Amino acid sequence: MQDKDITEKMLEKYNDVFADILNVLLFAGRDVVDESALMDALPMSMLKIDGRVRTQERDIAKYWRKNKINVALFGLENQTVPNKLMPLRVFGYDGAEYVKQSRKENGDRAKYPVITLVLYLGYEKRWNYPKRLFEVLDIDEDVRPYVNDFKINLFEIAYLEREKIDLFKSDFRILADYLYQMRENRDYIADETNIAHVEELLTLMSAMTGDNRFEETINDFKGKEKVNMCEVLDRVEARGIEKGIEKGIEKGIEQGIKRGTINTLISLVKDGLISLDEAAIRADMSAEDFEKYIK
Repeated sequence: MQDKDITEKMLEKYNDVFADILNVLLFAGRDVVDESALMDALPMSMLKIDGRVRTQERDIAKYWRKNKINVALFGLENQTVPNKLMPLRVFGYDGAEYVKQSRKENGDRAKYPVITLVLYLGYEKRWNYPKRLFEVLDIDEDVRPYVNDFKINLFEIAYLEREKIDLFKSDFRILADYLYQMRENRDYIADETNIAHVEELLTLMSAMTGDNRFEETINDFKGKEKVNMCEVLDRVEARGIEKGIEKGIEKGIEQGIKRGTINTLISLVKDGLISLDEAAIRADMSAEDFEKYIK
């Protein structure tokens, strides 16, 4: 789980990927947020709970700026499994940023909105957990009119429409396409889309699939100008064949050694130097099976 979280952040930290995610999911594919207008924000915030200072950390946070003025702060939170307390977590992240803006030293600065996107990357099942604060809280009916609700901006990537997925222009399209195909067909057929961030994408694919061969192929593509997923899968398959051959050779050697040992033990039994039972124990088999070898 932690490996997936880390590798997802490695890819999304790039401005072209981050901007692409915002433009497709929030603005129907229009180029509203330019990657050059994004600036990294500290993902960590501090808050005081029960007299102790604690930290909370977003996955990714970036300021969207125009003329050196913050237009908005966007945060991305990746989830590979649903979290029923996600509204509370996001409320905490957003609230901490608004508290920061309310501090005295920021009193004269323009205030900006905080927008968090929760990217659900699971494809085995839908997000059937709360998406609003009211769905988490146990609220007495007498006080309900005075409680402000809060919703999370949740996007189930594997369940997006095909047309939506095709709007992505960055490497995130490859990830979204993979999740979509795995949900629909339980299989993945790559296309010839070129990869911009090869190491980050293949490391992420390795974590998502549990197949280390994706990560093992990274060095094969270093220095290559253009790489697409078709080439990657060909290389991954070749790695599998190579490993299969190596494993077969090792198995053959192991079986050869065992056969040689058994032949020696058979000779010792025939010469009366050891008993059949002792020979069977040394060969790691039953006396009946060893007798079959002798015959």
